Amino acid sequence: MPEIRPAVVDEPQRLTPEWLTAVLGAAGHDVHVRSFRHRPIGTGQMAHSERIELDYQGPVPAGAPASLVGKFPSPSPESRASGARGGYRAETRFYTDLARLLAIRTPRCLYGALGEDESTFTLILEDMAPAVQGDQIAGASGDLLEAAVRNLAGLHAPLWNSPDLDRLDWMTGGAGEEFARYVEMATPVFLSRHADQLAAEDCDVLARFAERAQRWVTRRPSDRTLVHGDYRLDNLLFRDAPAGPVVTAVDWQTLSVACGGQDLAYLLGNGCEPAQRRALEARMLSAYREGLAGLGVERRPEDVYADYVYGAFQGPVITVLGALAVGRTERGDAMFVAMARRSAAQVRDLRAFELLD
Repeated sequence: MPEIRPAVVDEPQRLTPEWLTAVLGAAGHDVHVRSFRHRPIGTGQMAHSERIELDYQGPVPAGAPASLVGKFPSPSPESRASGARGGYRAETRFYTDLARLLAIRTPRCLYGALGEDESTFTLILEDMAPAVQGDQIAGASGDLLEAAVRNLAGLHAPLWNSPDLDRLDWMTGGAGEEFARYVEMATPVFLSRHADQLAAEDCDVLARFAERAQRWVTRRPSDRTLVHGDYRLDNLLFRDAPAGPVVTAVDWQTLSVACGGQDLAYLLGNGCEPAQRRALEARMLSAYREGLAGLGVERRPEDVYADYVYGAFQGPVITVLGALAVGRTERGDAMFVAMARRSAAQVRDLRAFELLD
């Protein structure tokens, strides 16, 4: 990434035309930003995004963007503290180091920088408008979900079981012993906060998993790849195209090396009401397997299904830890309750506890 000063702009109010001109120049655009406007976009839980609309001085060269997206630390102290524990580092380095190696669609990164204490960062990204953000609470059609599944294969296939995964020592590390303790401690807090909004059988799934979280860690399948960790509708942008929906993935703070089935099960288990997910499951697993094969990773249907069953516990994990790691909002509470209810149903339907008992 280019040398731009200040390296990190931790809130959009500190942007200047000169700073943006330098960023665009380093990215190959010979322009001079005269002024700009910015406004919040998205519903990020751990970070804050703004659309930056640009006004240029003089003629605008072909290809110069009319707008950009800036991503900054969350204004919420709780969310910022959570991001500083590795999430901001993971997302920044994903865009600066990894994205170009993968087949998954993500915004082009024009600039990325991380503060020394890793509690601040700046990302300047391609604006994907007119693509629209998915809605985790409302859900999505089968066609949109299939497009998201096929895009997910573009994350998993390129580094599937690659020795290069061992060199990504800047990641948070995924699920380990410390992670299991977090789940054990956080689940009773989550249940005390939301038990009156959940059925008893859903609370039972969350409590039972908390007791077995360490087993889930130790019984992870041997096949490894890059895992988004929070691959859900709110973190996906959708755009119509003649050949079908186009999906772009954002929000890479939970990136880790783990089992690809965690992303797949999490997307379907949390982005669908249970009846829709049951109806679509076979179609989605087949689409994922085809997507991997198209990128050179051949997998048997039974292996894809086994990883999917294992991955069903990603829903309870991210729901419980995510809800307690970020500042509370009305929409956030409604989203985490919906995710808890849907993912608990998925765990029951797949009889996933048989893996841990």
